[in-house]
Amino acid sequence: MTEQRIHHRTVVVRGHELFYREAGPADAPVLLLLHGFPTSSYMFRDLIPRLAGRYRLIAPDHLGFGHSAAPPAEEFAYNFAGLAQLTAEFTKALRLDRFALYVQDYGAPIGLRLALAHPERITAVVTQNGNAYEEGLGAEAWAPVLALIADRNPETEAPVRAIRSVEGIRRQYETGVPAEYRSLLNPDAWHHDATLMAREGQDGIQLALIADYGSNFALYPAFQEWFRTSQVPLLAVWGAGDEVFVPAGAEAFRRDLPDAEIHLLPTGHFALETHAPRIAELIDGFLARRVAGAAVSTR
Repeated sequence: MTEQRIHHRTVVVRGHELFYREAGPADAPVLLLLHGFPTSSYMFRDLIPRLAGRYRLIAPDHLGFGHSAAPPAEEFAYNFAGLAQLTAEFTKALRLDRFALYVQDYGAPIGLRLALAHPERITAVVTQNGNAYEEGLGAEAWAPVLALIADRNPETEAPVRAIRSVEGIRRQYETGVPAEYRSLLNPDAWHHDATLMAREGQDGIQLALIADYGSNFALYPAFQEWFRTSQVPLLAVWGAGDEVFVPAGAEAFRRDLPDAEIHLLPTGHFALETHAPRIAELIDGFLARRVAGAAVSTR
Protein backbone atom coordinates (compact mmCIF):
# COMPACT_ATOMS: atom_id res chain seq x y z
CA MET A 1 0.00 0.00 0.00
CA THR A 2 1.28 3.47 -0.88
CA GLU A 3 2.23 5.48 2.18
CA GLN A 4 -0.18 8.34 2.79
CA ARG A 5 1.65 11.30 4.29
CA ILE A 6 -0.04 14.12 6.21
CA HIS A 7 0.05 17.51 4.49
CA HIS A 8 -0.23 20.78 6.41
CA ARG A 9 -2.00 23.47 4.40
CA THR A 10 -3.84 26.76 4.71
CA VAL A 11 -6.74 28.35 2.83
CA VAL A 12 -8.17 31.85 3.14
CA VAL A 13 -11.88 32.04 3.99
CA ARG A 14 -13.54 35.44 4.41
CA GLY A 15 -10.11 36.99 4.71
CA HIS A 16 -9.06 34.61 7.52
CA GLU A 17 -6.33 32.01 7.08
CA LEU A 18 -7.54 28.57 8.16
CA PHE A 19 -5.01 25.82 8.78
CA TYR A 20 -5.82 22.20 8.04
CA ARG A 21 -4.25 18.75 7.93
CA GLU A 22 -4.95 16.52 4.95
CA ALA A 23 -4.07 12.97 4.01
CA GLY A 24 -5.33 10.23 1.75
CA PRO A 25 -6.15 9.86 -1.95
CA ALA A 26 -7.77 12.93 -3.51
CA ASP A 27 -10.57 10.80 -5.01
CA ALA A 28 -11.33 8.77 -1.86
CA PRO A 29 -14.44 9.14 0.34
CA VAL A 30 -14.03 12.23 2.50
CA LEU A 31 -14.10 12.37 6.30
CA LEU A 32 -14.13 15.91 7.71
CA LEU A 33 -12.66 15.96 11.22
CA LEU A 34 -13.91 18.76 13.50
CA HIS A 35 -12.07 19.19 16.79
CA GLY A 36 -13.30 20.45 20.13
CA PHE A 37 -12.17 22.68 23.01
CA PRO A 38 -9.42 23.36 24.00
CA THR A 39 -7.53 21.49 21.31
CA SER A 40 -7.11 21.66 17.51
CA SER A 41 -6.60 19.34 14.55
CA TYR A 42 -3.58 18.09 16.53
CA MET A 43 -6.01 15.80 18.35
CA PHE A 44 -6.31 13.70 15.16
CA ARG A 45 -2.58 13.05 14.78
CA ASP A 46 -2.89 9.34 15.68
CA LEU A 47 -6.15 8.73 13.81
CA ILE A 48 -5.34 10.22 10.41
CA PRO A 49 -2.50 7.81 9.47
CA ARG A 50 -4.70 4.82 10.37
CA LEU A 51 -7.47 5.79 7.93
CA ALA A 52 -5.63 7.64 5.17
CA GLY A 53 -5.12 4.54 3.06
CA ARG A 54 -8.85 4.36 2.28
CA TYR A 55 -10.24 7.83 2.96
CA ARG A 56 -9.41 11.45 2.35
CA LEU A 57 -9.03 12.96 5.82
CA ILE A 58 -9.36 16.72 6.24
CA ALA A 59 -8.98 18.30 9.68
CA PRO A 60 -9.23 22.09 9.95
CA ASP A 61 -8.41 24.23 12.96
CA HIS A 62 -11.40 26.40 13.83
CA LEU A 63 -10.80 30.14 13.69
CA GLY A 64 -9.17 31.13 16.96
CA PHE A 65 -7.69 27.66 17.53
CA GLY A 66 -4.51 25.83 16.64
CA HIS A 67 -2.59 27.31 13.71
CA SER A 68 -5.57 29.13 12.18
CA ALA A 69 -5.86 32.90 12.37
CA ALA A 70 -7.09 34.23 15.70
CA PRO A 71 -8.41 37.76 15.28
CA PRO A 72 -9.27 39.29 18.66
CA ALA A 73 -12.84 39.12 19.90
CA GLU A 74 -13.12 42.86 19.33
CA GLU A 75 -12.63 42.28 15.60
CA PHE A 76 -14.55 39.03 15.04
CA ALA A 77 -17.81 38.00 16.69
CA TYR A 78 -16.92 34.54 18.00
CA ASN A 79 -20.02 32.38 18.16
CA PHE A 80 -20.97 28.93 16.98
CA ALA A 81 -23.10 30.18 14.10
CA GLY A 82 -20.10 32.07 12.76
CA LEU A 83 -17.72 29.14 13.11
CA ALA A 84 -20.21 26.86 11.37
CA GLN A 85 -20.52 29.30 8.49
CA LEU A 86 -16.75 29.50 8.15
CA THR A 87 -16.59 25.70 8.15
CA ALA A 88 -19.21 25.52 5.39
CA GLU A 89 -17.24 28.01 3.31
CA PHE A 90 -14.04 26.09 4.06
CA THR A 91 -15.56 22.93 2.56
CA LYS A 92 -16.63 24.83 -0.52
CA ALA A 93 -13.17 26.34 -0.91
CA LEU A 94 -11.78 22.79 -0.92
CA ARG A 95 -14.57 21.67 -3.29
CA LEU A 96 -15.93 19.05 -0.92
CA ASP A 97 -19.38 18.25 -2.22
CA ARG A 98 -20.21 15.29 0.04
CA PHE A 99 -18.49 14.03 3.14
CA ALA A 100 -18.87 12.21 6.43
CA LEU A 101 -18.40 14.16 9.65
CA TYR A 102 -16.27 13.28 12.66
CA VAL A 103 -17.29 15.60 15.50
CA GLN A 104 -15.95 15.97 19.04
CA ASP A 105 -16.95 18.49 21.71
CA TYR A 106 -17.22 21.93 19.98
CA GLY A 107 -17.03 20.13 16.65
CA ALA A 108 -20.49 18.66 17.25
CA PRO A 109 -22.58 21.86 17.24
CA ILE A 110 -20.39 23.25 14.45
CA GLY A 111 -20.78 20.14 12.30
CA LEU A 112 -24.46 19.67 13.06
CA ARG A 113 -25.20 23.31 12.19
CA LEU A 114 -23.49 22.63 8.88
CA ALA A 115 -25.69 19.55 8.45
CA LEU A 116 -28.86 21.57 9.09
CA ALA A 117 -27.81 24.11 6.45
CA HIS A 118 -26.60 21.55 3.90
CA PRO A 119 -28.11 18.14 4.73
CA GLU A 120 -27.57 16.88 1.19
CA ARG A 121 -23.80 17.07 1.70
CA ILE A 122 -23.58 14.84 4.78
CA THR A 123 -23.19 11.10 4.23
CA ALA A 124 -22.65 10.01 7.84
CA VAL A 125 -21.79 11.22 11.32
CA VAL A 126 -19.12 9.85 13.62
CA THR A 127 -19.50 11.43 17.03
CA GLN A 128 -16.74 11.00 19.60
CA ASN A 129 -18.03 12.66 22.75
CA GLY A 130 -19.87 15.15 20.58
CA ASN A 131 -23.20 15.87 22.22
CA ALA A 132 -26.68 16.70 20.91
CA TYR A 133 -28.92 15.83 23.90
CA GLU A 134 -29.52 17.46 27.27
CA GLU A 135 -28.99 14.18 29.09
CA GLY A 136 -25.42 14.16 27.79
CA LEU A 137 -24.44 17.16 29.91
CA GLY A 138 -22.46 16.24 33.01
CA ALA A 139 -23.94 18.28 35.89
CA GLU A 140 -20.73 19.04 37.80
CA ALA A 141 -18.60 19.87 34.76
CA TRP A 142 -21.25 22.14 33.29
CA ALA A 143 -22.12 24.10 36.42
CA PRO A 144 -19.56 26.92 35.91
CA VAL A 145 -20.33 27.12 32.18
CA LEU A 146 -24.08 27.36 32.75
CA ALA A 147 -23.48 30.10 35.31
CA LEU A 148 -21.48 32.06 32.73
CA ILE A 149 -24.14 31.53 30.08
CA ALA A 150 -26.83 32.77 32.45
CA ASP A 151 -24.92 35.87 33.55
CA ARG A 152 -21.51 36.78 32.19
CA ASN A 153 -19.64 38.87 34.74
CA PRO A 154 -16.17 38.83 36.37
CA GLU A 155 -17.37 36.41 39.04
CA THR A 156 -18.70 33.82 36.57
CA GLU A 157 -15.77 34.27 34.19
CA ALA A 158 -13.12 33.31 36.78
CA PRO A 159 -13.86 29.55 37.11
CA VAL A 160 -14.23 29.23 33.33
CA ARG A 161 -10.80 30.81 32.85
CA ALA A 162 -9.38 28.10 35.14
CA ILE A 163 -10.53 25.45 32.65
CA ARG A 164 -7.94 26.81 30.18
CA SER A 165 -4.97 26.57 32.57
CA VAL A 166 -2.40 23.80 32.14
CA GLU A 167 -3.86 21.94 35.10
CA GLY A 168 -7.41 22.55 33.95
CA ILE A 169 -6.66 21.14 30.51
CA ARG A 170 -4.69 18.23 31.94
CA ARG A 171 -7.69 17.34 34.09
CA GLN A 172 -9.85 17.12 30.97
CA TYR A 173 -7.42 14.62 29.48
CA GLU A 174 -7.02 12.49 32.60
CA THR A 175 -10.53 12.40 34.07
CA GLY A 176 -12.29 9.10 33.45
CA VAL A 177 -9.23 7.29 32.10
CA PRO A 178 -8.71 3.99 33.97
CA ALA A 179 -5.31 3.33 35.54
CA GLU A 180 -4.29 0.78 32.92
CA TYR A 181 -4.58 3.38 30.17
CA ARG A 182 -3.06 6.38 31.99
CA SER A 183 0.43 5.68 30.65
CA LEU A 184 -0.90 6.10 27.09
CA LEU A 185 -1.74 9.75 27.75
CA ASN A 186 0.91 11.91 26.11
CA PRO A 187 1.58 15.04 28.20
CA ASP A 188 2.62 16.82 24.99
CA ALA A 189 -1.09 17.00 24.15
CA TRP A 190 -2.22 19.15 27.08
CA HIS A 191 0.94 21.26 27.03
CA HIS A 192 0.37 21.87 23.30
CA ASP A 193 -3.22 22.95 23.98
CA ALA A 194 -2.27 25.09 26.98
CA THR A 195 0.45 26.91 25.05
CA LEU A 196 -1.96 27.87 22.29
CA MET A 197 -4.66 28.79 24.80
CA ALA A 198 -2.24 31.15 26.56
CA ARG A 199 -1.68 33.36 23.50
CA GLU A 200 -2.67 36.99 23.54
CA GLY A 201 -6.34 37.45 22.73
CA GLN A 202 -7.42 33.94 23.72
CA ASP A 203 -9.17 35.09 26.87
CA GLY A 204 -11.70 37.12 24.91
CA ILE A 205 -12.06 34.48 22.18
CA GLN A 206 -12.75 31.55 24.49
CA LEU A 207 -15.00 33.42 26.91
CA ALA A 208 -17.11 34.61 23.96
CA LEU A 209 -17.53 31.07 22.65
CA ILE A 210 -18.33 29.56 26.04
CA ALA A 211 -20.84 32.32 26.72
CA ASP A 212 -22.49 31.50 23.38
CA TYR A 213 -22.77 27.76 24.05
CA GLY A 214 -26.38 28.18 25.09
CA SER A 215 -27.23 28.82 21.45
CA ASN A 216 -26.34 25.18 20.81
CA PHE A 217 -28.79 23.95 23.45
CA ALA A 218 -31.50 25.89 21.63
CA LEU A 219 -30.72 23.91 18.47
CA TYR A 220 -30.81 20.45 20.08
CA PRO A 221 -34.45 19.91 18.96
CA ALA A 222 -33.51 20.85 15.38
CA PHE A 223 -30.51 18.50 15.41
CA GLN A 224 -32.72 15.71 16.71
CA GLU A 225 -35.38 16.40 14.08
CA TRP A 226 -32.69 16.13 11.40
CA PHE A 227 -31.63 12.77 12.81
CA ARG A 228 -35.24 11.52 12.71
CA THR A 229 -36.04 12.75 9.22
CA SER A 230 -32.73 11.91 7.56
CA GLN A 231 -31.89 8.68 9.40
CA VAL A 232 -28.28 9.60 8.71
CA PRO A 233 -25.89 6.72 9.47
CA LEU A 234 -24.33 7.49 12.87
CA LEU A 235 -21.51 5.93 14.84
CA ALA A 236 -20.97 7.06 18.44
CA VAL A 237 -17.55 6.17 19.87
CA TRP A 238 -17.63 7.61 23.37
CA GLY A 239 -15.27 7.78 26.30
CA ALA A 240 -17.42 6.25 29.03
CA GLY A 241 -15.55 8.14 31.74
CA ASP A 242 -16.16 11.58 30.25
CA GLU A 243 -17.55 13.93 32.88
CA VAL A 244 -18.28 16.71 30.34
CA PHE A 245 -20.44 14.71 27.93
CA VAL A 246 -21.57 11.66 29.83
CA PRO A 247 -22.51 8.28 28.26
CA ALA A 248 -26.25 9.05 28.41
CA GLY A 249 -25.58 11.49 25.57
CA ALA A 250 -24.29 8.64 23.41
CA GLU A 251 -27.18 6.33 24.24
CA ALA A 252 -29.69 9.10 23.43
CA PHE A 253 -28.90 8.95 19.71
CA ARG A 254 -30.85 5.69 19.48
CA ARG A 255 -34.02 7.56 20.39
CA ASP A 256 -33.99 9.27 17.00
CA LEU A 257 -31.68 6.90 15.11
CA PRO A 258 -32.61 3.32 16.01
CA ASP A 259 -29.80 1.98 13.80
CA ALA A 260 -27.12 4.12 15.42
CA GLU A 261 -23.98 2.16 16.31
CA ILE A 262 -22.87 3.05 19.84
CA HIS A 263 -19.63 2.01 21.52
CA LEU A 264 -18.69 3.11 25.04
CA LEU A 265 -14.94 2.86 25.47
CA PRO A 266 -13.01 2.67 28.77
CA THR A 267 -11.50 6.16 28.52
CA GLY A 268 -12.34 9.84 28.92
CA HIS A 269 -13.21 12.98 26.96
CA PHE A 270 -10.23 12.71 24.57
CA ALA A 271 -10.72 9.09 23.60
CA LEU A 272 -8.23 9.22 20.72
CA GLU A 273 -5.38 9.69 23.21
CA THR A 274 -5.82 6.12 24.47
CA HIS A 275 -7.98 4.34 21.89
CA ALA A 276 -7.03 5.62 18.44
CA PRO A 277 -6.44 2.10 16.99
CA ARG A 278 -9.85 0.86 18.19
CA ILE A 279 -11.66 4.01 17.04
CA ALA A 280 -10.01 3.80 13.61
CA GLU A 281 -11.14 0.18 13.33
CA LEU A 282 -14.71 1.08 14.27
CA ILE A 283 -14.82 4.01 11.82
CA ASP A 284 -13.38 1.96 8.98
CA GLY A 285 -15.92 -0.81 9.45
CA PHE A 286 -18.81 1.62 9.87
CA LEU A 287 -18.01 3.64 6.74
CA ALA A 288 -17.34 0.51 4.69
CA ARG A 289 -20.72 -0.95 5.68
CA ARG A 290 -22.86 2.14 5.57
CA VAL A 291 -21.44 4.77 3.23
CA ALA A 292 -18.25 3.66 1.47
CA GLY A 293 -18.08 5.29 -1.95
CA ALA A 294 -20.84 7.79 -1.17
CA ALA A 295 -18.62 10.70 -0.15
CA VAL A 296 -16.47 11.69 -3.09
CA SER A 297 -14.09 14.62 -3.35
CA THR A 298 -14.25 16.62 -6.57
CA ARG A 299 -10.82 18.14 -6.26
